[in-house]
Amino acid sequence: MRKIEILYPEVGNLFGDLFNMNYLKQCLPDADYIETHLNETPRFAQEDVDMIYIGPLPEYAQEIAIEKLMPLKERLEEVIDKGTVILATGNAQEIFGSYIENDDGSKIQCLGLFDAYAKRKMMDRFNTPFSGTMKDGDETIRIVGFKSQFTQMYGDNGNSYVFDVEKGCGINPESKKEGLRRKNFIGTNVLGPIMIMNPPFTRYIMKLLGVAQPTVAFEEDAEACYRIRLDEFEKMNVEV
Repeated sequence: MRKIEILYPEVGNLFGDLFNMNYLKQCLPDADYIETHLNETPRFAQEDVDMIYIGPLPEYAQEIAIEKLMPLKERLEEVIDKGTVILATGNAQEIFGSYIENDDGSKIQCLGLFDAYAKRKMMDRFNTPFSGTMKDGDETIRIVGFKSQFTQMYGDNGNSYVFDVEKGCGINPESKKEGLRRKNFIGTNVLGPIMIMNPPFTRYIMKLLGVAQPTVAFEEDAEACYRIRLDEFEKMNVEV
Protein backbone atom coordinates (compact mmCIF):
# COMPACT_ATOMS: atom_id res chain seq x y z
CA MET A 1 0.00 0.00 0.00
CA ARG A 2 1.31 3.44 -0.91
CA LYS A 3 1.95 5.77 2.02
CA ILE A 4 1.25 9.46 1.45
CA GLU A 5 2.15 11.88 4.25
CA ILE A 6 0.46 15.25 4.54
CA LEU A 7 2.55 17.62 6.64
CA TYR A 8 0.89 20.14 8.92
CA PRO A 9 -2.59 20.20 7.40
CA GLU A 10 -3.94 22.33 10.25
CA VAL A 11 -1.89 25.31 8.98
CA GLY A 12 -0.79 24.32 5.44
CA ASN A 13 -4.08 25.05 3.71
CA LEU A 14 -4.00 28.61 2.42
CA PHE A 15 -5.99 29.08 -0.80
CA GLY A 16 -7.68 25.73 -0.18
CA ASP A 17 -4.57 23.93 -1.42
CA LEU A 18 -5.18 20.97 0.90
CA PHE A 19 -7.75 19.95 -1.70
CA ASN A 20 -4.80 18.72 -3.75
CA MET A 21 -4.71 15.84 -1.31
CA ASN A 22 -8.49 15.55 -1.02
CA TYR A 23 -8.54 15.04 -4.78
CA LEU A 24 -5.64 12.57 -4.71
CA LYS A 25 -7.56 10.56 -2.12
CA GLN A 26 -10.33 10.17 -4.69
CA CYS A 27 -7.83 9.26 -7.42
CA LEU A 28 -5.94 6.77 -5.20
CA PRO A 29 -8.46 5.67 -2.57
CA ASP A 30 -6.46 2.59 -1.57
CA ALA A 31 -3.40 4.53 -0.41
CA ASP A 32 -2.64 5.15 3.26
CA TYR A 33 -2.95 8.90 3.95
CA ILE A 34 -1.06 10.05 7.04
CA GLU A 35 -1.77 13.50 8.48
CA THR A 36 1.14 14.77 10.56
CA HIS A 37 0.48 17.76 12.78
CA LEU A 38 2.94 20.32 14.12
CA ASN A 39 3.27 18.56 17.48
CA GLU A 40 3.98 15.17 15.88
CA THR A 41 7.10 13.52 14.47
CA PRO A 42 6.78 13.10 10.72
CA ARG A 43 6.33 9.53 9.57
CA PHE A 44 9.06 9.93 6.92
CA ALA A 45 11.56 10.41 9.76
CA GLN A 46 10.87 6.89 11.01
CA GLU A 47 10.08 4.91 7.87
CA ASP A 48 9.88 5.23 4.11
CA VAL A 49 6.83 6.85 2.60
CA ASP A 50 5.96 7.17 -1.08
CA MET A 51 4.95 10.83 -1.08
CA ILE A 52 5.13 13.91 1.14
CA TYR A 53 2.85 16.91 0.62
CA ILE A 54 3.03 20.33 2.26
CA GLY A 55 0.84 23.26 1.26
CA PRO A 56 1.09 27.04 1.67
CA LEU A 57 1.28 28.34 5.23
CA PRO A 58 0.87 31.64 7.08
CA GLU A 59 4.27 33.19 7.69
CA TYR A 60 4.30 32.36 11.42
CA ALA A 61 3.51 28.70 10.66
CA GLN A 62 6.11 28.64 7.89
CA GLU A 63 8.73 29.52 10.50
CA ILE A 64 7.44 26.84 12.89
CA ALA A 65 7.58 24.27 10.09
CA ILE A 66 11.21 25.22 9.40
CA GLU A 67 12.04 24.75 13.09
CA LYS A 68 10.31 21.35 13.15
CA LEU A 69 11.97 20.10 9.95
CA MET A 70 15.49 21.43 10.54
CA PRO A 71 16.57 18.41 12.66
CA LEU A 72 15.34 16.20 9.79
CA LYS A 73 17.36 17.94 7.09
CA GLU A 74 19.68 14.99 6.46
CA ARG A 75 16.74 12.61 6.37
CA LEU A 76 14.98 14.84 3.83
CA GLU A 77 18.12 14.81 1.68
CA GLU A 78 18.03 11.02 1.88
CA VAL A 79 14.37 10.64 0.91
CA ILE A 80 14.78 13.08 -1.99
CA ASP A 81 17.80 11.15 -3.27
CA LYS A 82 15.76 7.93 -3.00
CA GLY A 83 13.20 9.43 -5.38
CA THR A 84 10.40 9.98 -2.88
CA VAL A 85 7.71 12.20 -4.39
CA ILE A 86 7.52 15.53 -2.57
CA LEU A 87 5.04 18.21 -3.59
CA ALA A 88 5.37 21.62 -1.91
CA THR A 89 2.87 24.23 -3.07
CA GLY A 90 2.76 27.97 -2.48
CA ASN A 91 5.28 29.37 -0.03
CA ALA A 92 5.95 25.86 1.34
CA GLN A 93 8.72 25.49 -1.24
CA GLU A 94 10.61 28.36 0.43
CA ILE A 95 11.18 26.15 3.48
CA PHE A 96 13.56 24.06 1.37
CA GLY A 97 15.61 27.02 0.12
CA SER A 98 18.55 28.81 1.75
CA TYR A 99 16.78 31.56 3.68
CA ILE A 100 13.83 33.94 3.78
CA GLU A 101 14.61 37.64 4.02
CA ASN A 102 12.13 39.81 5.92
CA ASP A 103 11.17 43.40 5.07
CA ASP A 104 13.66 44.68 7.67
CA GLY A 105 16.55 42.71 6.16
CA SER A 106 16.64 40.02 8.85
CA LYS A 107 16.95 36.46 7.61
CA ILE A 108 15.27 33.20 8.57
CA GLN A 109 17.54 30.26 7.85
CA CYS A 110 15.81 27.48 5.93
CA LEU A 111 16.73 23.88 5.18
CA GLY A 112 19.19 24.76 2.42
CA LEU A 113 18.28 21.93 0.08
CA PHE A 114 18.13 24.39 -2.83
CA ASP A 115 20.42 27.30 -3.65
CA ALA A 116 17.55 29.78 -3.75
CA TYR A 117 16.19 32.31 -1.30
CA ALA A 118 12.98 34.25 -0.79
CA LYS A 119 12.29 37.92 -0.08
CA ARG A 120 9.15 38.96 1.76
CA LYS A 121 7.25 42.16 0.97
CA MET A 122 4.38 41.98 3.41
CA MET A 123 2.78 45.22 2.20
CA ASP A 124 2.91 44.23 -1.47
CA ARG A 125 0.96 41.11 -2.42
CA PHE A 126 1.79 39.83 -5.91
CA ASN A 127 -1.05 38.28 -7.93
CA THR A 128 -0.97 36.91 -11.46
CA PRO A 129 -2.52 34.18 -13.60
CA PHE A 130 -0.06 31.54 -14.73
CA SER A 131 0.28 29.15 -17.63
CA GLY A 132 3.26 27.03 -18.50
CA THR A 133 4.49 23.67 -19.70
CA MET A 134 6.45 20.69 -18.46
CA LYS A 135 7.72 17.50 -20.06
CA ASP A 136 6.53 13.98 -19.30
CA GLY A 137 8.73 11.94 -21.60
CA ASP A 138 7.73 12.91 -25.14
CA GLU A 139 4.50 14.51 -23.92
CA THR A 140 4.17 18.21 -23.15
CA ILE A 141 1.87 18.94 -20.21
CA ARG A 142 0.27 22.36 -20.08
CA ILE A 143 -0.34 23.89 -16.66
CA VAL A 144 -2.76 26.65 -15.68
CA GLY A 145 -3.29 28.30 -12.32
CA PHE A 146 -2.54 31.52 -10.48
CA LYS A 147 -0.10 33.03 -8.03
CA SER A 148 -0.79 35.05 -4.92
CA GLN A 149 2.21 35.72 -2.74
CA PHE A 150 4.02 38.16 -0.47
CA THR A 151 7.39 36.68 -1.47
CA GLN A 152 9.52 36.20 -4.52
CA MET A 153 12.31 33.66 -4.89
CA TYR A 154 15.75 34.36 -6.30
CA GLY A 155 18.66 32.23 -7.39
CA ASP A 156 19.59 30.15 -10.41
CA ASN A 157 16.95 27.46 -10.94
CA GLY A 158 17.81 27.07 -14.61
CA ASN A 159 18.70 23.41 -14.12
CA SER A 160 16.24 22.71 -11.33
CA TYR A 161 12.89 24.20 -12.34
CA VAL A 162 9.44 22.67 -12.82
CA PHE A 163 7.60 24.68 -15.50
CA ASP A 164 8.58 26.75 -18.52
CA VAL A 165 6.50 29.92 -18.32
CA GLU A 166 4.04 30.85 -21.07
CA LYS A 167 2.07 33.56 -19.24
CA GLY A 168 2.82 35.08 -15.88
CA CYS A 169 6.29 34.65 -14.41
CA GLY A 170 8.65 32.16 -12.84
CA ILE A 171 10.13 32.29 -9.36
CA ASN A 172 10.16 36.10 -9.67
CA PRO A 173 8.86 38.63 -12.23
CA GLU A 174 12.16 38.55 -14.15
CA SER A 175 12.24 34.75 -14.41
CA LYS A 176 10.71 32.46 -17.00
CA LYS A 177 11.43 29.29 -15.01
CA GLU A 178 8.89 28.39 -12.34
CA GLY A 179 9.47 26.30 -9.26
CA LEU A 180 12.18 24.13 -7.75
CA ARG A 181 12.87 20.57 -8.90
CA ARG A 182 15.24 17.89 -7.65
CA LYS A 183 14.52 14.32 -8.72
CA ASN A 184 10.87 13.83 -7.62
CA PHE A 185 10.78 16.92 -5.41
CA ILE A 186 8.42 19.46 -7.01
CA GLY A 187 8.01 22.90 -5.47
CA THR A 188 5.83 25.54 -7.10
CA ASN A 189 3.99 28.73 -6.28
CA VAL A 190 1.29 27.86 -8.82
CA LEU A 191 -2.01 27.53 -6.96
CA GLY A 192 -5.36 26.27 -8.12
CA PRO A 193 -5.34 23.81 -6.43
CA ILE A 194 -2.94 22.71 -9.14
CA MET A 195 -3.91 19.01 -9.09
CA ILE A 196 -7.63 19.70 -9.44
CA MET A 197 -7.17 22.28 -12.18
CA ASN A 198 -4.69 20.18 -14.16
CA PRO A 199 -5.61 16.48 -14.53
CA PRO A 200 -2.53 15.76 -16.70
CA PHE A 201 -0.33 16.99 -13.84
CA THR A 202 -2.22 14.77 -11.40
CA ARG A 203 -1.66 11.78 -13.67
CA TYR A 204 2.02 12.74 -13.82
CA ILE A 205 2.24 12.66 -10.00
CA MET A 206 0.47 9.29 -10.01
CA LYS A 207 3.03 7.95 -12.49
CA LEU A 208 5.82 9.08 -10.17
CA LEU A 209 4.04 7.05 -7.50
CA GLY A 210 4.25 3.97 -9.70
CA VAL A 211 0.71 3.90 -11.08
CA ALA A 212 1.09 2.28 -14.50
CA GLN A 213 -2.07 3.63 -16.15
CA PRO A 214 -3.30 6.50 -13.97
CA THR A 215 -6.84 7.80 -14.24
CA VAL A 216 -8.12 10.75 -12.23
CA ALA A 217 -11.37 11.04 -10.36
CA PHE A 218 -14.32 12.51 -12.30
CA GLU A 219 -12.08 12.24 -15.35
CA GLU A 220 -14.57 13.30 -18.02
CA ASP A 221 -15.68 16.40 -16.15
CA ALA A 222 -12.15 17.22 -14.99
CA GLU A 223 -10.83 17.07 -18.56
CA ALA A 224 -13.72 19.17 -19.90
CA CYS A 225 -13.08 21.89 -17.32
CA TYR A 226 -9.34 21.73 -18.01
CA ARG A 227 -9.89 22.27 -21.74
CA ILE A 228 -12.11 25.28 -21.02
CA ARG A 229 -9.42 26.77 -18.78
CA LEU A 230 -6.75 26.18 -21.44
CA ASP A 231 -8.86 28.07 -23.94
CA GLU A 232 -9.50 30.91 -21.50
CA PHE A 233 -5.82 31.24 -20.65
CA GLU A 234 -4.89 31.16 -24.34
CA LYS A 235 -6.99 34.29 -24.87
CA MET A 236 -5.86 36.01 -21.67
CA ASN A 237 -3.52 39.00 -21.79
CA VAL A 238 -1.23 38.73 -18.78
CA GLU A 239 1.12 41.53 -17.77
CA VAL A 240 3.65 41.10 -14.97
